[in-house]
Formats: sequence, structure tokens, C-alpha cells
Amino acid sequence: MAGGFSSAGGGREFEAKITPIVIISCIMAATGGLMFGYDVGVSGGVTSMPPFLKKFFPTVYRNTLNPAINSNYCKYDNQGLQLFTSSLYLAGLTATFAASYTTRNYGRRPSMLIAGCFFIVGTILNAAAQDLAMLIIGRISLGCGVGFANQAVPLFLSEIAPTRIRGGLNILFQLNVTIGILFANLVNYGTNKITGGWGWRLSLGLAGIPAGLLTLGALLVVETPNSLVERGRLEEGKAVLRRIRGTDNVEPEFLELVEASRVAKEVKHPFRNLLHRRNRPQLVIAVALQIFQQCTGINAIMFYAPVLFDTLGFGNDAALYSAVITGAVNVLSTMVSIYSVDKVGRRMLLLEAGVQMFLSQVVIAIILGIKVKDHNDDLQKGFAVLVVIMVCTFVSAFAWSWGPLGWLIPSETFPLETRSAGQSVTVCTNLLFTFVIAQAFLSMLCHFKFGIFLFFSGWVLIMSIFVLFLVPETKNIPIEEMTERVWRQHWLWKKYIDADYHTEGAKIDGTNGAKKNGHSNGFDPVTQL
Repeated sequence: MAGGFSSAGGGREFEAKITPIVIISCIMAATGGLMFGYDVGVSGGVTSMPPFLKKFFPTVYRNTLNPAINSNYCKYDNQGLQLFTSSLYLAGLTATFAASYTTRNYGRRPSMLIAGCFFIVGTILNAAAQDLAMLIIGRISLGCGVGFANQAVPLFLSEIAPTRIRGGLNILFQLNVTIGILFANLVNYGTNKITGGWGWRLSLGLAGIPAGLLTLGALLVVETPNSLVERGRLEEGKAVLRRIRGTDNVEPEFLELVEASRVAKEVKHPFRNLLHRRNRPQLVIAVALQIFQQCTGINAIMFYAPVLFDTLGFGNDAALYSAVITGAVNVLSTMVSIYSVDKVGRRMLLLEAGVQMFLSQVVIAIILGIKVKDHNDDLQKGFAVLVVIMVCTFVSAFAWSWGPLGWLIPSETFPLETRSAGQSVTVCTNLLFTFVIAQAFLSMLCHFKFGIFLFFSGWVLIMSIFVLFLVPETKNIPIEEMTERVWRQHWLWKKYIDADYHTEGAKIDGTNGAKKNGHSNGFDPVTQL
């Protein structure tokens, strides 16, 4: 995410009402997530539509018509087809750097407006595409929009929301991503039935709806008080703070914003600070969570769900229908996360989901290994239903754990002086590995066959062990107190916190960090095995 600062209030609850302007602003801003989700969902659907393949990927089209020349698992293996999907994420990765500068120096609203414009241009190019080059350029434009939206929108949401509902409104972005995926799957299911071979143009063109909403929202929403104060517009920042909090008693929060801005400006080299030993725990966890999030295999399944189900013998129409089901499960399960994340905690959700994802992927691999051979005609109905159920089980576990928490945990663990740099690294890592998985998945499916699910289940096992030992609980802990209440209580990470970083007068609990104030800080293998 972008450069900037955020104040968590040092554990204090400032006076604030949940005003209509906050709710409307957050809903409008979160349409950036809707656009991102639609792009993820629509690409997998159109790449399974015969007219689209015939026009842009004739080799793949011929392979799908003649399974004898290629196995079921390999008929979609084409680098150009994978580039169509993955180019968006490579462009997003590149745009992230420009978006970080824009968001810090010009505000959150201009970045959201730029994102909306990129989305509109990309939508027009894709819907009107006449050749592969035009199609890829359109995807690159969409990717630039993703880069700007992923920087500005989560930061906007966290800064404009009152502290007590900040977690839920942050996950609103992830919820909109899942709604976008479901919307795309429904559109693909409908447009696939259009005769005349132009349904894919409608699928790609309807991305203009969330693109237009984001652009309109960027014009209508207020700038965040954090951004205004950061750029020296203090009186304007205080006026906006009064509007969004619904009270005139904003002086305590405003003074804290001013102080946070002063401290943030003193940090001249946040990326260099990020490499200091005391910041290593947050950096390792943030980067690891983004890598692991992609190595669950979720984006591979969501990108290519229709292609995957078609590969397994469902047939094109049934494949799109199955993708709609998984999209709906994704939305509902993300709502579970909004309700439970501040009640049961981050670690419990991640560990429970690890077990659920591991078992479901192993079952899928066993079914496919026994029933889906290179050249068989169909998957029996009972087994096909079981595969869909297992995919839904996997998607639901991801949607209430690694999906939203992969973004939430890094955003709340970095200290103020390295927060902007840490979030930029988080976004870049995520987009880089999203690109790698998107570019490689169909080739991996061809070579690994059913083993692709065993490959991802192995990663799920590794990441669950990582969470068990190395990820502390952060629920309900103010950001300013993370060092003392989390990192200094962890059996491993406390070794990396420099003595000079210790807050003067704070007490250090010497119990190896099994619990402090009811928070589990990781499984200590020395004292607990």
C-alpha cells in the first residue's frame, strides 16, 4: 500500500460516530476491490469460451476440439493464454511504485481517480480487441489500475473509518473482491449462452460498471484527514475530521494525527529502516504471508475455475456453473471473517483453515488421480459433485483466513516509521507471486496433472507450521503497543528487538511469551514440546 501514516490512538478510543459520509465513502472506495475481483473472475471464464479461444488462441482452440493430440490436463497449456491472465499482475506490480508516490504526495482520492481511468481504458481496449496485442495492452492498463487501487483504497478505508470498526471496513475491500469474482462468474455463465460468438466481448466490457463506480466514487468522496495533515493542510484536515466523525470534539485525535505526521516525516529512509534487525519479524511475516497466500493455490483455482472444471470433464456450461457456486461460497465465507476476526483471533482462523484446505486438496488429488486420466471422456456425476464440494470447502477456508488476513496482519504489525515501506513491500510481493502462479499454473497442471493439488497441499502444510510457531496473535492490540505486547513476548522474535528500541519504563514479561493478556504469541518449541 501507499506511503503515509496512520494513527491507532495508542489504545485510546476517540469520540466518533459512524456517520453516513463514512459509510458512503467506504462503500464507494471499496468498489476498487469489486473491479479487482471482476478482473480475476472474468479472465478464467472467457478463456474457456470457444469463440474467444478461436479468435485469439487458435492453437488452444484446436487442442480443445481434438483431445487425442493432447491430454485433458494439457489442452489449455499455452504461454500466450497464461500471459493474457498474468500480464495484469505484472503491470500492477510496476504501477505500485508510481502509485505509492502519488498517494503520498497528492492524496488518496487522486490515486483512486487514476485507478478508475486506467480501468475504463483497459475495459474499452479489451471489449473492442481485434488481436492479441490489443488484448494484452488492455490487460496491462487494467493492471495499472489494480496497482493504484490496491495502494490507495485499503489506506483510504483504514484512515477514514472510526477505530472500533476499522477491521471490518478493511475487510470490506476483500469482500468486494469476492463479490466481483462472483459477479464475473455469473456474467460469464450468461454470456456463454449468447449465439454469434460475441459473448466474451460483453463479459470483458461489463468491467466498465465497477470501473465507472470507482471513478465516480473518487470524485465524490472526501480526502482523508491523515493525507491532508501529511501535506500541511491542517485546517482543512480538521474540518474533514469533524465531518467524518460527526462531532466537534476532534482535538485529541487531530493532535495525534499531527504528531504522527511529524514523526513520519522524520523518517528519511523508510526502506532502509525496514532492513534493521528490530524490524525483521514484521518484514519476514509480511513477505511470508503474501507468498503463502498465493501458494495455497487459491488464485490458480479462481483464475482458471471454468478451465479447470472443463479440464476435469464437466463440459463448458457445467464448468461455468460450478465456478459460480465457488464464487458464491467465497463471498459468504468472507462475511464469516468480518464477524469472527476480532472474536476468535487471527491465529485460530489461519490454523483451522490450514487443516481444512490441506484435507480438501488431498481428497481432490485422490479423486482426480483415480478417475481423471489423460484421455478419458468424463468424470462420473457423483465424483464430479464431490470435487465441487471439496473445491468449495477449500475456497471457504481460504476466504475466512488467508484471503483477508494476508492483508490485515501486515497492515497492523509494522511500526509507524516503516509502515509505508512495509506495506509497499507487502503489495509488491503479493503481485509478484500472483504473476508467477498465474503464468505457471496451466503448465504446472499439464506436467503435474492431479499432483498439482498435492503440490499446493504441501505448501498449506508448511504455512500452517509457520503460523503455529512464528505468527503471534494481534487481535485488539493497538499498533503502538505491538512491540511490548507481541514481539517482546514471542519466543523467537524477542531476540530481534534491539534493546534501544525498548520503550522506557515498560515492563518485559519473562515467561517466554506463551500468553500475555490472553494473546497467544506462537508455539514455543523449547518450553512446550
